[in-house]
Amino acid sequence: MSPVLLLTFVALYFLILLVVAWYTSRNSNNDSFFIGNRNSNWMLVAFGMIGTSLSGVTFVSVPGTVGAGAFGYFQVVLGYFIGYFIVAFILLPLYYRLNLTSIYSYLQSRFGITSYKTGALFFIISRTLGATARLYLVINVLQIFILDNLGVPFGLTAFIILLMILLYTFEGGVKTIVFTDTLQTTFMLLGLVVCVFYIMGQLSFSFAESMTALEAKQFTKIFNTDVNSAGFWLKQIAGGAFITIGMTGLDQEMMQKNISVKNLGDSKKNMITFSVVLVVVNFLFLLLGGLLYLFAENNGLAVKGDDLFPTVALSHVPAVISIIFIIGLISALFPSADGALTALTSSFCIDIIGLKRRADWDEAKRKTVRLTVHITFAVIFFLLILLFKFINNKSIIDIILKVAGFTYGPLLGLFCFGIFTKRQINDSKAIWVCLAAPLIILGIDFVNNIEWYARQLKLAPETMQGIQQLSENVFGKFKIGYELLIYNGLLTYVGLMLISKRQSSGDAPLTNRSGNDA
Repeated sequence: MSPVLLLTFVALYFLILLVVAWYTSRNSNNDSFFIGNRNSNWMLVAFGMIGTSLSGVTFVSVPGTVGAGAFGYFQVVLGYFIGYFIVAFILLPLYYRLNLTSIYSYLQSRFGITSYKTGALFFIISRTLGATARLYLVINVLQIFILDNLGVPFGLTAFIILLMILLYTFEGGVKTIVFTDTLQTTFMLLGLVVCVFYIMGQLSFSFAESMTALEAKQFTKIFNTDVNSAGFWLKQIAGGAFITIGMTGLDQEMMQKNISVKNLGDSKKNMITFSVVLVVVNFLFLLLGGLLYLFAENNGLAVKGDDLFPTVALSHVPAVISIIFIIGLISALFPSADGALTALTSSFCIDIIGLKRRADWDEAKRKTVRLTVHITFAVIFFLLILLFKFINNKSIIDIILKVAGFTYGPLLGLFCFGIFTKRQINDSKAIWVCLAAPLIILGIDFVNNIEWYARQLKLAPETMQGIQQLSENVFGKFKIGYELLIYNGLLTYVGLMLISKRQSSGDAPLTNRSGNDA
């Protein structure tokens, strides 16, 4: 497949996004950027959020996991499904009742300014690392299969793609993203469905025959019953549920789109519809992964992991399928990046700078600050993408979920303590609790999963022998999995309890207050 032809389709796709951005950003203002003027259609938000939640990581990494873990990732997906209902019926009502632009301003009304800024800071760290990891994965695929052949350096590729994203989110923000995400999700799902049916056709399988062949290779196994394994079903489902609560319900990027919907009822419909569709789509990605491994075996391809789908789609199928794959891939790339860039700008402006509290700033001044922050985060994204290229990990999805376990844990602890207790904390000490909890959990997880950390840090086997022995002495065969976020949240909760006291009887429950962000 000609790299020039593929690059041409990428350019044409981007031009379509620019046209949509121009149309939707007309007469936009700061409220358009931050919350879409609270006028977003719930069906568009639900559909567009599929692309945001899946991203290029799902598009590339999830099919690759089937070779080593069969359909085990579906355990996490079931957890996601449970988590979305918790978000819909516990967190969304809270956000709408308080009429929030930034969800972290809840922490200010409940605890104080330190807790508020601590929550926002952890979101900024979490989303920056997660978004750049996702971006790196897709940019690296484009680089290896298209741009290396044209002599374009990786740094220039990353710069141009970030510039594209910056251009179409610069003015409209959420108002634009609701529409561009809908477009991009459509192309991503089209790419997925076409690839599934093409590979099935090449293998001469019907759906039933595909499942039979995959079962014969033991690829369809979902539930892991080894309680000591990191993949044990209960750990995976519980971890998936709390990952959803953290990475969706406590994430400004995801909630920014939900609270841009007109009312709570429509926002709930958005979340429930989205959760059902997401389960089906993730199953299709796992099915595709199994089919790709069968295809690779039949064609003598020694490829696996994150390299599997791109290698087959760009080197061993007709040109039209390669084009559909590339369009699907970049459609998976942009929703996770544009939403993150917009949400980070929103959170930093509202939560850290206090843009809405600056009574002495007019609309023009606020817009100048917002655009400056937006560009600054684009530069940070660029630098972190270069860092991920230096690390050059082959399975990005593990890194993203591991990082989420540390960075969303304090947010989980803060919100749970605020919602489920009436105690008041010593606000000035909140940041120390939220820093101590993930550091303690990091130390525990480092000992427990030393093999994983050794691979990431490229440590020599002899370097880790002492820690490996310590791990076996302390934990035996038990391995911490995706439930890491739960341990982190619990430790944060306990720490907050230690720095708290009962509210005096005269104090009204702060969670019932309504009003705009402070």
